[in-house]
Amino acid sequence: MFRKMTMAAILGLSLAGPTMAMAAGAPSGATGSTAEAPAAPPAFMSPAWAQDLCTAWNNSPTLTEKLAGSWAKNSGSKGYKVMEVSDSDMKTTPPVQLEVALKGGKAECIYGGPIKVTKLNYNYDYKMWATTHNWRHMGSPMVAMMWGDLKFKGPKMEAMENMGPFGAFLKLVKDVPATVPAS
Repeated sequence: MFRKMTMAAILGLSLAGPTMAMAAGAPSGATGSTAEAPAAPPAFMSPAWAQDLCTAWNNSPTLTEKLAGSWAKNSGSKGYKVMEVSDSDMKTTPPVQLEVALKGGKAECIYGGPIKVTKLNYNYDYKMWATTHNWRHMGSPMVAMMWGDLKFKGPKMEAMENMGPFGAFLKLVKDVPATVPAS
């Protein structure tokens, strides 16, 4: 009892009620609380994670504004660019896609999820892949491509002209919350 009282005093908790049960290490079911534990983030490279990546894209001024010029306009007759992203360590996990279109003067992600476009046109679409470790520790896109940490197909000159925004995209890949497999 003395240990519980000391712990409660240190944590600034009262001795009564559910908070004491939590401080004393009682199972969460014993607290009487109806609050649920926060949901785990989606699996890395899952369709749900791709949807979160799409949302993060739209919240990035670097991507939405700096890619709104010739990059977003180079989309062929379909009116949007496709970015297929995959993890080469995750052999059983299919790639995911983002679709980016010019909307209201901004390069907006209009779709993030499972593969919809199966035939990419590498004059304007991109396919990128790396290992789990390399995705999570990616630095400069130029260095990553030079050392082979990031592989891609797509319009190389266009990519070279947009290294700043491309770096912001690679940062999003590692910053969007995900349950990442052990590497």
